[in-house]
This record gives sequence, C-alpha cells and structure tokens, in this order.
Amino acid sequence: MAIGRPQLLKELLPGLNALFGLEYEKYQDEHKEIFEEETSERSFEEETKLSGFSAAPVKDEGAAIAFDNAQEAFTARYNHETIALGFSITEEAIEDNLYDSLSARYTKALARAMSYTKQVKAANVLNNGFDSAFAGGDGVALFSTAHPLTSGGTNSNRPSTATDLNETSLESHIIQIAGWTDERGLLIAAKPRKLIVPPALMFVATRLLDSELRTATADNDLNAIRTMGAIPEGYAVNHHLTDSDAYFLTTDVPNGLKHFVRLPMSTSMEGDFDTGNVRYKARERYSFGFSDPLGIFGSPGA
Repeated sequence: MAIGRPQLLKELLPGLNALFGLEYEKYQDEHKEIFEEETSERSFEEETKLSGFSAAPVKDEGAAIAFDNAQEAFTARYNHETIALGFSITEEAIEDNLYDSLSARYTKALARAMSYTKQVKAANVLNNGFDSAFAGGDGVALFSTAHPLTSGGTNSNRPSTATDLNETSLESHIIQIAGWTDERGLLIAAKPRKLIVPPALMFVATRLLDSELRTATADNDLNAIRTMGAIPEGYAVNHHLTDSDAYFLTTDVPNGLKHFVRLPMSTSMEGDFDTGNVRYKARERYSFGFSDPLGIFGSPGA
C-alpha cells in the first residue's frame, strides 16, 4: 500500500522535532549567565526607573513633616525581533527515501543557526556597551563614567582609565561598585556577582578567582578576592564577546540586563501543493537589552 502525502507528513514531523530539540539543547545558553529572563505579551516592553526619596531629615519639635516626591528618572525600551529560518525537502527526495539523511543534516544546521543568532544578539549588548551610539534609557552608553542622576550627580560603571584584567584592577572595580548611589545620592551597597570574560581571559580569570594565594607574587599572601567571596558566582566564559581583553562584572542591582521572550521557539512543517516540497521552519520572538545600567560593570581592557 502506497504511503500518501498526508501520512508521510504526519510521520516525518515527529522525527524532525525530536532531532531539532536534541541538537538545540546541546548548545550552551551563555546568555543566561548574564541576562534575567522575563516573558512579554506585547510587541515591546518599557521599564521606568524611579528616583525614590532623599535622606530623611530631622523633624524639629512642633515643625511640619517634610514631604518628598518620587520622580521618573528614565525609561528603557525593549523592541522584540522575530527570528526565523527554514528549509525544504523536495518531493523527489522523499520519494527516493532520502529524507532521513537530508532532514538530519538540515535540522542540525537550522538548530545551530537559531542558537547562534540568539547568542550573538545577547553578546552584542556588551560588545556595543562602550559605544555611545547604543545609548540606554538615561541617554548614555551602557558602560559610562557619567550615568546622570536626578540629584545632579553621576554613577560610573566602567573604570576612568581602561585597564586589563588583573588583581589590582578587579579589586578596584569591586570598591568602585560599592560606592554606587541611587538617583537621590543614597548608597545602595551594590556587590558584584559574576565575572564575564571572553575565551582569551578564561585562564586569567581562573587564576584570579580560584587560587588560594595571590597570583604573580612570591609573598605568601591570601587571595583576598577568593577568601572574602567578593565575586560569589565565579566567572563565566562567553564565546561571542568580540573584544579579547574586555571583561565584565554582573552585580546584584535588580532590573539590570534583561531578555524578554515574546514567543518561545516553535517549529512547524507544511507541504507545498505546487512543488510537492516539504518545508520546515523555526521561529521565535525576543529582545535583549538593559534597564538599570548598574546591573553590570565593564572594562574595555587597556
């Protein structure tokens, strides 16, 4: 009994989907080391940062209570993009029982393409973070020495002088992060969480964070960064960072870097009546960006 096209399509889809899922899950989701994931129900998302209140003053006896107003500092916007790609298998290939080998090869390639695009788009938030052409909601680049505050001051989430990754620079960054303030100038007691490095710096990161003693010295001093747990989540390597000596520190400041998922990845297949080809596609909608730039500290390297 001949197998009709409706039956063939029904039997082909489960195999393709299973193979696609296995291949996609093999690739590391490196963006998850950096971005907080949230879902979205709209074509875009906006998040507004409020200034909070200034320090509470002393109230003299009989005097009226001072009132303050929370102000809107700035708004960050996330515009979701649709990422999609597909391939087709000819009717003749299906007739000649070639679809098994073809679908396996094409589906693996499709999985790699979808995964690669997502990782590149995520990493580009950091790759473009020192470029003022990619300004955030506060009007300056993600990494800036002059993030404006409603109080009139500024915060800096990059070194004033570009430095390479070493013990001295890392300790300096940790101290700088501890001095950040909110929009009204109140200390926020921020702390680093994780070091993000390109592959070229992974050995340096290992020595700095995992050695019990200080590196590059004959003194029997403790590695203070490791002993104090100053970077509690260690380090992660991101293979899509384009600058071989740039590095980054994620912090515990909330609402920093975000990944909005509008529609998770879905796959579908259909037959084309005119050609007889079977077409398979993958599609998802998402955006990467940042709300509060204090969610991360970055150095472009010396």
